Amino acid sequence: MPTVLDSLTSALHQALAQDENVILLGEDILSPYGGAFKVTRGLSEAFPGRILTTPISEAGFVGLATGMALRGLRPVVEIMFGDFLTLAADQLVNHAAKFRWMYNGGKPPDEHIQVPLVVRTPMGGRRGYGPTHSQTLEKLFLGVPGLRVLAPTNLGDPGQLLLDAILHTQDPLLFIENKLLYLLPIHNASTLLDFTFTSLPASTSSPLAPNFYLLTLLGAPPATLTLTAYGYMAELARQAARKLAYEYEIFIELVIPTQLAPFELAPILASTGRTQRLLTVEEGSFSLGWGAEVIAQAAQLLGPRLLAAQRLAARDLPVPSSSPLEAAVLPSVEEIVEVCHKIAQKR
Repeated sequence: MPTVLDSLTSALHQALAQDENVILLGEDILSPYGGAFKVTRGLSEAFPGRILTTPISEAGFVGLATGMALRGLRPVVEIMFGDFLTLAADQLVNHAAKFRWMYNGGKPPDEHIQVPLVVRTPMGGRRGYGPTHSQTLEKLFLGVPGLRVLAPTNLGDPGQLLLDAILHTQDPLLFIENKLLYLLPIHNASTLLDFTFTSLPASTSSPLAPNFYLLTLLGAPPATLTLTAYGYMAELARQAARKLAYEYEIFIELVIPTQLAPFELAPILASTGRTQRLLTVEEGSFSLGWGAEVIAQAAQLLGPRLLAAQRLAARDLPVPSSSPLEAAVLPSVEEIVEVCHKIAQKR
């Protein structure tokens, strides 16, 4: 069974083969090393001259890639660890995301400025890498006008999500890859034998339309709680859903988005309208996160139909190197089960 790593590597191969304007940049991405997590393995041999290893200067090579995108290329940047996105924040937030608005005045549509830039990066902990290599920081980039943020999971086709992003984006895009996803097998309707698996329709037919997946336990009674999570947290949420059903007879709908920004909530709101209870789960720190915005909008739009809502996230602490302490800081299956059990009791 292919893994998420296999799928993403295959997508990069396909993108480079299909469009000669695709260029890949990053630190230590040449063979035989192939990047810190081996996503770029074999690419420099297959496409010599289009895989560019860079100095250790995230601001420098993201700025270079932004210039390439302005000139009609489709650069893909690998940031070795997502923690280092902060070093490129100025290039992304103040330049790449703004150029379309700053420089398009008076130009005909076929001459509009576009910045088809994809920045890939691994995020997350549970590898013992310590406080500066284990963070989940995508919330810092949510809500930036002109910047799209995607987060694949091990459901559906993560490689196709990346391929569409590379070949069809016209604006800068962050592609967040949780480290623990890489070696997980990819699941779909044919392999998730104990869950119903539905790909929910997006509100647009664009190749980069938001993707949502809806999972419910096969043959279960109607759900009384909506659980929503993305990335690796979606896998933990799926494990928690099974445990909740078999040990507590609590049945949930699990809604998994792959696009975090621009914000789209329709499938989450539809599910919450049915269950009247909502739990959001994320690996980023608790305060001011993705889940807070989901719940705020759910409360605003659903009003009294929302009986209970809660967030679960990492503690507001640096991620420790020690495995037991790291586990205590980050959300777990057991915590998801515990919080769901409490929410389910609320009337």
